[in-house]
Amino acid sequence: MRKAENERKTTETDIAYKLDIDGSGISKINTGIGFLDHMLELFAFWGHFDLEIIVKKADLNVDIHHTNEDVGIVLGKAFKEALGDKKGIKRFGSASVPMEDATASVAVDISGRSFFKQIMADGQIRKEEYSVDDANHFLEAFAKNLGMNLSIQLVVSSTLDLHTNLEPIFKALGKAMDEATQIDPRRKGVPSTKGVID
Repeated sequence: MRKAENERKTTETDIAYKLDIDGSGISKINTGIGFLDHMLELFAFWGHFDLEIIVKKADLNVDIHHTNEDVGIVLGKAFKEALGDKKGIKRFGSASVPMEDATASVAVDISGRSFFKQIMADGQIRKEEYSVDDANHFLEAFAKNLGMNLSIQLVVSSTLDLHTNLEPIFKALGKAMDEATQIDPRRKGVPSTKGVID
């Protein structure tokens, strides 16, 4: 079973998590950041992952930065743990998802090497508690701690609405991760000519 369960404690946050890659899209998310909770619920649903992330302690009285980034770290670690040696996985995945006049195209490569180029950072695209910069920090932490190349192309909505622009990204990310983590029955070993993915 490709599962992970653990808890990450720092002086700033205490986050418990559970992940079942071969799930059905059931999630229980409580980060203390409502918008991020919603995005992670969408990610899990469209990726068919059973995901639980509970923030037990946070310094949200200061701001959301530490919690937002640490949840990204935890998500990356959960996938890395659940995938183990990565034998048999497809490794690559991609998906495009529209929402109104915004379209997000996401491609992933679970290669053991992390790379993430920040998505557009228009200061106008934000809500009271969340922004594009916050999404960038979260996604970078996720990619780095999984060891994944994460490429996101976004056709920005003319409304400059944060929800309209970020929701298709998280849906497409879920679908791309679902594809990349699926087992290819033809692949008997690690999907790398090196024979190993760190």
